[in-house]
Amino acid sequence: MILVSILGATGRMGDLTKHLVDADPNLKLHSELNSQSSPEHMLGADVVIDFTNPTVSEQLVLFAIENKMKVVVGTSGWSEQRLAILRTALNNQPAAGVVVVPNFSIGSMLAQRFASQAARHFDSIEILEHHHEHKVDSPSGTAMRTAELIQEARQGLPQPLIPGVGQPARGEIHAGVAIHSLRQKGISAKQDTIFGSLGEQLVISHDVSSAGAYSLGILRSLEFAVSATGLSIGLESVIPK
Repeated sequence: MILVSILGATGRMGDLTKHLVDADPNLKLHSELNSQSSPEHMLGADVVIDFTNPTVSEQLVLFAIENKMKVVVGTSGWSEQRLAILRTALNNQPAAGVVVVPNFSIGSMLAQRFASQAARHFDSIEILEHHHEHKVDSPSGTAMRTAELIQEARQGLPQPLIPGVGQPARGEIHAGVAIHSLRQKGISAKQDTIFGSLGEQLVISHDVSSAGAYSLGILRSLEFAVSATGLSIGLESVIPK
């Protein structure tokens, strides 16, 4: 039996996780934390899952590391600079483990994998990501992770920097890829990774219409985190090829 503590339990993803835990015979709810809860309430859980916001997520995850806990981070907005802070903290607490998952959707994981494969064959690459109007960060963590995987795949090749660097309307450059963010009503989550070449265009598109798309990824991440140590990034760390 895995005891699960949910940070941000009153939000959409926290509520989904609570229902998943209640329905799984191998999981049991240890505690639910909201913005008024003390971090100490998570102590004693086998796994902590974080769905808070970029402002408080780092503080809560570092608290968990200090207490040698296992953490799944579902909060978006973790930059490479912030991840470096986690690596340092984990070096001081080798028994702790953190799994940072920008997107729990299996389809999104596969779309990123396909984008990484395509990246070596195209030198004109941009990302268009769409989310609901309440998403507080941009670009999304999924888009940034996709850009990083593209950059890794293009090692030894010219990085796909757009010709309009310095033009604000061309999007934010992350890992050498321009990312354009839309925040609108009527959208849940959608990402298009667009590859251009002479006479052709390839679009790898992933569209989420329901939070249920994240269910399997959340469950697998909780199971994986129980025995994880150090820092793991992405659902691809949880569900290998």
